[in-house]
Amino acid sequence: MHDLLLRDAAMAAAVLAFFASAWFGWAQERPPAGWKALLAIGSVGSVLVAGATGVLAAVNWSSGSVLDDQARFESYLVIVGIEFGVASLGAGVLALRRGFAYIAPWVCLVVGVHFFPMASVLGNPGFYVLAVVLTVLAFAAPLLAARRGVPVSFATGASAGTVLLLFALWSVAGLLG
Repeated sequence: MHDLLLRDAAMAAAVLAFFASAWFGWAQERPPAGWKALLAIGSVGSVLVAGATGVLAAVNWSSGSVLDDQARFESYLVIVGIEFGVASLGAGVLALRRGFAYIAPWVCLVVGVHFFPMASVLGNPGFYVLAVVLTVLAFAAPLLAARRGVPVSFATGASAGTVLLLFALWSVAGLLG
C-alpha cells in the first residue's frame, strides 16, 4: 500500500466505501431479525469513510495519480464500461428469467472479476486479493443464504459490503502508515 500515490489510495478508499454502503443497502431486502441496525451502521460508517477519504483525495488532487497516464486512464474507462455493461446485461437476463434472487451474486461476481485487470491498471496489488474474495463470495453467498434460510440479497449484500468496507479501511491504514 505504501507504493500507492496519496490520491490513488484515498480514492480507492472512497470508492470502495461508497460501494460498500450500496451493498449494505441491498442487504436490507428482508434482513433477518436484529440485522437492520447492523446494516445501518455499516451503511453510515461506509458513507463517513467515503466522505472523509473523498475530501482527502480532492484536497490532494494535484499530488498525482497512476491515471494521469492516458493509456491507464483509457484502460480504466474500458474496464468500468465493460463491468457496467456485463453486470447490467446479466441482471436483465436474470430478471427476464425471473431469477431475481441471483442478481446480487451476479453483480458481485462481475465486480469481483473486474478487480483482476483493475489491480494492474491502478497499480494496486491488493485488488487481486479483493478480486478473489468477491468472486468466491459471489458463488458462496447463495449457498450460505440457503443454509441459513436468509435472502440471497442479504447474504450477498452484507458480505460484499463488509469486504469492501474492510478493504477501504485497509486503504486508509495504508495512508496512515
